[in-house]
Amino acid sequence: MTLRRFLPTITVLLAACAVGPQYSRPALDVPEVFRDETGARGTASLADLSWWDIYRDPTLRELLKTAVEQNRDIKIAAARVTEARAQAAIARVAQFPQANANFDAQRGRVFQGGDYVTGALFTADGQVSFELDLWGRLASLSDAARANLLATEYARDGVTSSLVGDVATAYFDLIAFDQQLRVTQRTVGVRQRFLDLTQSKLRNGAAAGIDVNRADASLAAAEATAAELRRQIAQTENRLRILLGENPAPITRPDVDLEALPAPPDVPPGLPSSLLERRPDLRLAEASLAGATANVRAAKAALYPTISLTGSFGWESLELTKLFTGPTKVWSLGLDVLQPLINAQRNRHQVEAAQAHAEQVLLQYQNAVAQAFREVSDALVARQRYDEQLRAQQQQVNALQEASARVLRRYEVGYSSYFEVIDAQSSLYTAQLLLVQARRNSLVTVVQLYKALGGGWDRAAAQHAATLANRTVHRIPRSA
Repeated sequence: MTLRRFLPTITVLLAACAVGPQYSRPALDVPEVFRDETGARGTASLADLSWWDIYRDPTLRELLKTAVEQNRDIKIAAARVTEARAQAAIARVAQFPQANANFDAQRGRVFQGGDYVTGALFTADGQVSFELDLWGRLASLSDAARANLLATEYARDGVTSSLVGDVATAYFDLIAFDQQLRVTQRTVGVRQRFLDLTQSKLRNGAAAGIDVNRADASLAAAEATAAELRRQIAQTENRLRILLGENPAPITRPDVDLEALPAPPDVPPGLPSSLLERRPDLRLAEASLAGATANVRAAKAALYPTISLTGSFGWESLELTKLFTGPTKVWSLGLDVLQPLINAQRNRHQVEAAQAHAEQVLLQYQNAVAQAFREVSDALVARQRYDEQLRAQQQQVNALQEASARVLRRYEVGYSSYFEVIDAQSSLYTAQLLLVQARRNSLVTVVQLYKALGGGWDRAAAQHAATLANRTVHRIPRSA
């Protein structure tokens, strides 16, 4: 009966000897529906769409494509994935037999021909050692390394999701500032014409000098706002360039208002339980918990004896020319059992530390889940309320536009006072700026909801992580 027939039995026995807790997803209090969710529910979710299906503006799409390809934070996250993959490979190699070759030349006092003489001793040998992982220490360390690899994969996905949201938000900010600047420039023109009209009335004795002063001050206030908007535009362009992985510079974009941008699709949030699988930060938190659990197993296994098999085969000779000839062969086989004694107490403290760390990571995971549902709820309620605010703000602007036009016509023929005109214009200008801000907020809430639901990262990254997990010998088990 060959050894191969015994291998399955040996594998089962070794697995049975493993000590410490096995990971399973902890029980979570996941709500059945999202708070403030409206509309039909189903498995489909806004997060299932790619970012190019969410953001349909051609300029924004191009900016997002450039950012995903060039952003430095994504490159840093990718380098961390490469590092973690190498560390996982190192941990896995430790489970296999270790072999090395050695050549040694020494000069000293040796025993030869029944007497001690001074001479040289040449040795060439190969050594093989293999640690019997009876308690699962090496396997647990390998599991921890693989969990860390998955965590870095999910961290990269999280960086991508945040980047997509940041670029989209910066773009909508830029378009909003552009629109507010156009509104301000039109207001400057209106106030300049009103100042000219007031000065003409002053020359004809139909207005007072204070009216001219107030008109001039109103014009200066609008010009100051225009200067502030230009500052915000330049700084937003710089912020967007950095997100693109480039140096600060202007951004080429269409000269359009926010309402002219393509509207995002209206897709329901999906099932709350799916949030655990979609959000990269929750995947990262769970992978970290699995790694912490594996480290507890490794720490407990260190309390037990380390059993190693060693063997060597080589040549030993007093003359280098006869090293590989003649009766110079030497070999050895050995069994090494190392039971920690002096370090036993330290190892017990290592177990306590690993258990305490795992408890912290568990609480962090539970907190991350709760925060994720809060972010989705906040985004849903913000989307509803900003849409309501947008409709009310548009109604206010329409009413103030009509009122301002009427007051100005009445002022020109002397039926309205200067203060009525200034009040109407100021109210209209403020309402117009708030309307642009409301439109910007309505678009940004879609960005926030998309990110909160776990959208915005490349689906290929998830497939790659799943493939990596399937290739591992000891997969991280999950509860149903």
